[in-house]
Amino acid sequence: MITNGSEYLFQALDNLVFFKEVKILVPLNWRGTYERAGRETYDKANVIIDYPNPAYGDEPYTKQMKGCGEESEHVHFTPHFLLNDDHLNAYGPRGKVFVHEWAHLRWGVFDEYNEKKPFYMSDNQVQETRCIGEITGRRYEVIKGKYRRCRYDETGLPTKGCQFFPDREQQTSASIMYMQSLDSVTAFCSIMDHNPEAPNMQNEKCDNKDTRTVIFQDSVDSDTLWTLTPLQSSPPAPTFSVIQRQHRVLCLILDVSGSMQGERILRLHQAATIFLREIVEEGAYVGIVKFSTSADIISSLTEINGSAPRNSLIRKLPRTASGTTNMCTGLRLGFQVLQQDDQSAVGDDVIFLTDGEATDDIQGCLQSAVDSGAIIHTIALGPEGSDVLETMANLTDGKFFFVDQSLLSNQLVDAFSSFTISDGDPTKQTIQLVSTGRIINDWFNGTVHIDRTVGNSTTFTIIYERSAPAVYIQTPSGSVYDQNDQTHISRNTATKTIALNILGTAEPGDWKYSFLNRESTAQTMTLTVTSRAARDDVPPILVKTDIKKPTSDGSQPMVVYAEVSQNYLRVLGAKVMATLESDTGHSENLYLLDNGSGADTFKDDGIYSRYFTKVQNGRYSLKVQVIHQGGAVSSAPNRNTGALYVPGYIVDGELQLNPEKPPVNVQSADVGSFTRTVTGESFVVSVPPSVTPPNFPPNKITDLSAEIQGDTVLLNWTAPGEEFDEGTAESYEIRWSEQLEILQKNFSDANPVNTSALQPQEAGSDEQFSFLPGVTIQNGSTLFFAVRSEDKEAMKSEVSNIARVTKFVPTPRQPEISNPGLNLTAIVVSVCVVIIMVCCIA
Repeated sequence: MITNGSEYLFQALDNLVFFKEVKILVPLNWRGTYERAGRETYDKANVIIDYPNPAYGDEPYTKQMKGCGEESEHVHFTPHFLLNDDHLNAYGPRGKVFVHEWAHLRWGVFDEYNEKKPFYMSDNQVQETRCIGEITGRRYEVIKGKYRRCRYDETGLPTKGCQFFPDREQQTSASIMYMQSLDSVTAFCSIMDHNPEAPNMQNEKCDNKDTRTVIFQDSVDSDTLWTLTPLQSSPPAPTFSVIQRQHRVLCLILDVSGSMQGERILRLHQAATIFLREIVEEGAYVGIVKFSTSADIISSLTEINGSAPRNSLIRKLPRTASGTTNMCTGLRLGFQVLQQDDQSAVGDDVIFLTDGEATDDIQGCLQSAVDSGAIIHTIALGPEGSDVLETMANLTDGKFFFVDQSLLSNQLVDAFSSFTISDGDPTKQTIQLVSTGRIINDWFNGTVHIDRTVGNSTTFTIIYERSAPAVYIQTPSGSVYDQNDQTHISRNTATKTIALNILGTAEPGDWKYSFLNRESTAQTMTLTVTSRAARDDVPPILVKTDIKKPTSDGSQPMVVYAEVSQNYLRVLGAKVMATLESDTGHSENLYLLDNGSGADTFKDDGIYSRYFTKVQNGRYSLKVQVIHQGGAVSSAPNRNTGALYVPGYIVDGELQLNPEKPPVNVQSADVGSFTRTVTGESFVVSVPPSVTPPNFPPNKITDLSAEIQGDTVLLNWTAPGEEFDEGTAESYEIRWSEQLEILQKNFSDANPVNTSALQPQEAGSDEQFSFLPGVTIQNGSTLFFAVRSEDKEAMKSEVSNIARVTKFVPTPRQPEISNPGLNLTAIVVSVCVVIIMVCCIA
């Protein structure tokens, strides 16, 4: 598939680009002799081969949650799609399908078909939704193996059952993002072919640009592509290597210099204890190194096999601090520990924590850290943490966290809780349900929702500031655990922690907790609740978070994302809040939305998004909390991107059907109410001193729609904010034209609409506006509409997506012509090269 795809891509992009190297990461339980994986992990794969998304079956698709021209997350193929040829005729050769999906993944282009709107009206004629109009074929409605001409409804468009069947033989070479299955198709749609009127996702998301323009002008490779010289001969075939990760090997490298005395060493002990007791998985190997003026091995590599080795490692955690901060000394000794199992640190993990600047030359050992092959995660505890920590994490594919030392924030516990295994099996992961803290005078009360997808290894951990509170935790059925329970509750006065370990599988439902501060003065307490999957065959609900543009000079808004899913099923209807806190004290709470407007690319896809505009200088932490209150968990029913399944072809004038896609039946599952907490990687905002961070305009409206009701036009959209999607805009400017190009290129020259009576609502609200356009709308006329909003400082947004509507008054229909006697025949990159990492977990 990839070898053929490389040749196809080479042809499609003017002999400039091909696939050079492919690494295939296979599961741990696959037997055989494989190369050792380096920094390749499941969660970084470009392509995932796994069991089907229950909502999509074996259809190939790309997880695409960002905007036009931006890289996507991954391509998903199923083993059945790759190994069976029963649907090969409908999708076309797998190499062509791979290039279609790669264009989604790498260059952020979108599909040129629209299964929800397969037809549209243009110049009083019905047109297929596609990029290029030269693809020939016929329209039929197929019912039980018989076909007939399509029927048309009151809008003049074909009824729902109508489908377009292309001729098998075509003369056009475009377009890969429409119908890659055709033999003649070898090119992306270009500006010479492009149909900007078609109501497809490519036009909607990319401002009516053709795919080739996006690839060459807007994508991650746009600058490079213009510098390449076409090869004069065929490209070399890709090289393939099959790699495998073994059990995780991990070393904690911990700063115990003098600045770590007091509260910081206590926080380190508390967080590392939770990591060793609850987070690190069975079968992993863990070592511990401490460093200050010199470095010492606290524990050699120890296999995690039950509670005994966990408790042994916890007892060895450092409790005192003194000396200077020789980071390189600690790193070098940590790499020696990682080499104890196989003489190599390649692919192993490091958690490197420090609170200050290096006493030695950390830049001098940065390259050796990179050359070690280890994945180095770094934690800066407090505002003085070295800037090299972020660089080191980035260069070694690790994670970087800035954390505050205060107990109230619980950030160090959250950072350690994020270091879960990433092998593609969510049933092995420890999941953080709750992380919360308060300053308490008397009672600290709340509820933890434990849903039916989790419950094993459930632990409630309370950390207190000075003296132990009274503890009461009530199960959904009414049983109570309290501080007198010696069997389930453990206490450690030295680390000021209390832990309740639930034996077996925790009862699903609402667990109520109450902690009583028995002191006369207020003290801080935190609660962390973790759990694992209730069953090996039921994936738990997970939350992942990310941020667009991990560094910023303040000139562009960031976007915060959170994906809520159960395996591949996206969960809808959750309440998602992101908290961003900087080391300078700046804090923002953002409620993330899944409404398909503003920062959110697709509505109801289980990916919640929001702009972060109020940026200030500093290092920011990111924490996302998700609550879903009761009822069935609904999921996204349709693919938003993926190769088109062609139902059949016209061959020698006859219709030949492809096998129907197997039906999918995804039923909502009542898993109960649930809560989740996840910590994202930290990011840095660095606005130059001479630059004043800008005020942002309202966000671009991306979901404008139009319909005609008699002589009245009705527009609908989602309200933008004063600054992108925050606050309320000041006014709207609505314009229309009979020519799409006028709105695209000269919005101000289009016909204005009187909006003096239209008062914008708060960002995220549903807006609706009806008006008379001032002209008689003739039958067959197509009108185009766009909106631009303005804030109080007269800053204007980008022009919205362009909505189109056609007025159609039906004429008397001809008698339907059918052919009930005719049975159908069923036909059962780096620069000019791209490196792909494929992960198989099925």
